[in-house]
Amino acid sequence: QVQLVESGGGSVQAGGSLRLSCAASGYTRSVNSMAWFRQAPGREREAVASIYTTGGETYYADSVKGRFTASQDSAKNTLYLQMNSLKPEDTAMYFCAAGRYVADRLRPSEYDYWGQGTQVTVSS
Repeated sequence: QVQLVESGGGSVQAGGSLRLSCAASGYTRSVNSMAWFRQAPGREREAVASIYTTGGETYYADSVKGRFTASQDSAKNTLYLQMNSLKPEDTAMYFCAAGRYVADRLRPSEYDYWGQGTQVTVSS
């Protein structure tokens, strides 16, 4: 089992920045991929960024490329999401996810473990 705890959400004005953190604990060696998803009210959960834990290959949704950066600190078992140039459309609940055998990194069902989420609100 792996436990995930997100932090770092909050309210900012458009153009501002936030850094989300996801602390992982438990049997983290079983995880091959971690990701950030977000879900706004009335919308489906969508992948924002993902990273393979071995090698560090990253993926970003087109809507956040050039603004968001995912990174990991393996020593601390922590995943980060640096979010710059935030826009009102980035407002959502952000979730950290981890998977043991992730093939399609865009698909939420590929991930085995989820955090409780952290709210990000961007005002215009």
